[in-house]
Amino acid sequence: MSDQDLTVNDDVERLNSDAPAAPAVVPVGSEPNGTERPRRVAVIGCGDISAVHFAVIAGLPGVQLVGVSDSDAGRLSSAVNTHAVPGFADHLALFEELKPDVVHICTPHNTHAQLAIDALDRGINVIVEKPLAHSREEGERVAAAAAQSSAQIAVCFQNRYNAPIAAAHELLTGGTLGAILGASATVNWHRTAEYYLNRPWRGRWATGGGGLLMNQAIHTIDLLQWLIGPVASVSGNASTRVLGDVIEVEDTAELVIDHVNGARSVFYATLANVVNSPVTLDIVTENALLSIRGDLTVAYTDPLADGRVDVITESHRATGERAYWGVSHERLITDFYSRLDSGEPFWIDPIEAQKSLNIIQDVYDQSYPERANDHIHPTTTERVIS
Repeated sequence: MSDQDLTVNDDVERLNSDAPAAPAVVPVGSEPNGTERPRRVAVIGCGDISAVHFAVIAGLPGVQLVGVSDSDAGRLSSAVNTHAVPGFADHLALFEELKPDVVHICTPHNTHAQLAIDALDRGINVIVEKPLAHSREEGERVAAAAAQSSAQIAVCFQNRYNAPIAAAHELLTGGTLGAILGASATVNWHRTAEYYLNRPWRGRWATGGGGLLMNQAIHTIDLLQWLIGPVASVSGNASTRVLGDVIEVEDTAELVIDHVNGARSVFYATLANVVNSPVTLDIVTENALLSIRGDLTVAYTDPLADGRVDVITESHRATGERAYWGVSHERLITDFYSRLDSGEPFWIDPIEAQKSLNIIQDVYDQSYPERANDHIHPTTTERVIS
């Protein structure tokens, strides 16, 4: 976690100062002259989110961008010119010619699974943007491929690296706050018709795999299951309230999650808000109330705590039009590269990423039974308990 500006006791001071330092990336292999060879990296998909990946790659020691791929000729040409590397319309041609060590997948959702599988089957390490895949079955295919591969794979749920989120997780798992009783969260954001018209894949089941839940709210759903605990059952509804003229997927959703530990989470999200309001996440435990509004506020309810309130802040603030992306892509990507030689699966792997995907798919199955009838799925309860 990052250095913070408000401490009340030694524990909070530590939580406020335990920022994961950017580790030195270990190069792989060596050149014929004995010098260390940098890891060869390629980026597939040169749209909006790729800018974050390109920036992190450029700043990592021992890492070299060697190529890019995109099916859109204009985006591909722009990336080739900007980064001065070869470009490929076909990712398999890139794999064959450039033989990268790591590939970053920044493409529409429906392409994530096959691109990741193609890389894993060739022993190429993968960083893939969320979601893991655009359907439950495709996510399971990626998990199976990862289990058989010598390569590692990370899924970008980077908000787990936000300092207040990491501090909340440590407090909740440390036991001092008592049992977790429940949580509530909201994602009240704004998207225009133009947002979808500029990238039509976002508003289609076949390409996006869903709407608000898959594209915007999935990060908060991931945090709910990570912070509160494994999910036993999900009850929810997804609907289209304001953008039905341009999208076929949902722009609003609400759900209730019952967790294996007995806690309950409630969640509401919409793209009908007039602004991108801060994401909210409130957690109730036996001994404290945790409130996340960017920063983490911990209000202790135990009478012996004498009204103590602790605050853990995020020292690095994202700014600009896409500030909602946060600041932690760099932390996740750097952490992934630092662990590549460990031989252990990355901690946010397909099995971990499948958890939020399953929650969302359960809501879709309940909200769109005509789609659910096309496939027979186990319930969340059966997946967790059996």
